[in-house]
Amino acid sequence: MISMALSTRLEYEILDSGCDFIFNIQAAHTPQQTVREELLSLNPALSPNYYTDPITQNRFVSVHVPNGKFCVDYKVIVELTHTESSPDDLYEFIPQSIPGQVLPYLYPSRYCQSDRLLAFANQQFGSLPMGYRRVQAICDWVKTHVRFQSNSSNSNTSAIDTFIERVGVCRDFAHLMIALCRAVNLPTRMASGVDYGADPKLGPTDFHAYVEVYLADIAGAGRWYLFDPSGTAIPMGFLRFCTGRDAADIAFATIFGSVNTFSPAIKIEPVPNRDGKLIEPCYVDFALSTAEM
Repeated sequence: MISMALSTRLEYEILDSGCDFIFNIQAAHTPQQTVREELLSLNPALSPNYYTDPITQNRFVSVHVPNGKFCVDYKVIVELTHTESSPDDLYEFIPQSIPGQVLPYLYPSRYCQSDRLLAFANQQFGSLPMGYRRVQAICDWVKTHVRFQSNSSNSNTSAIDTFIERVGVCRDFAHLMIALCRAVNLPTRMASGVDYGADPKLGPTDFHAYVEVYLADIAGAGRWYLFDPSGTAIPMGFLRFCTGRDAADIAFATIFGSVNTFSPAIKIEPVPNRDGKLIEPCYVDFALSTAEM
């Protein structure tokens, strides 16, 4: 069991008469991610609304903020329990066998136009043995053919744009991998967390988009397995905020109004777990999962 401590500060200057925010920066409560301690504070002190999606466990905070300075501080300690599987023991579902709540992750979405990549995906990956190894091949292709460059994309950049331009940031890598996986009938979704283990040369610690693919183990049980097509962070250290079809579903902040935004200040590190053991996340050769649904 790995314990991770996260602190996040978001700062804004609210212009005009005020602004509405929807935040999604709280750690999800799931069977394999236990929130041990957490504190969310707003300055100025306001009365937000809270909502947790019963299916995804995404946690939303909505608040109206008057003009002036506004700061959000969030601190949390979570404990992660990883399911570890041999890549050779993981298989793909046929569409008929995919659980109903997983089906939406087979379809094209706003940023992941899998229908426009069908021919390429099937030519490139269609003949590969089906299972975890094929997913890893897609992940490796994206990692090899797309170059990471900060500030190289924007909120309109889609998987097709990244496929053509071959440059992007973590969300662009994730969108392209998701689109390619869905094009060969693999249920795939985007998850948000923090880029634990990223090279400081890439910039300060930041929010991170990664990928989960739904696969079956040798007993036929389905789980979401972790992939990081950008290759910039350590998947074992991924703390989960939220999941969705693409970035439109998992934005850490949605803003309705005019604001000046400052760079977030984020710190994440392993801490002793409840048994007093300090376990540092590392790269591994086996498949990792922290979610059944």
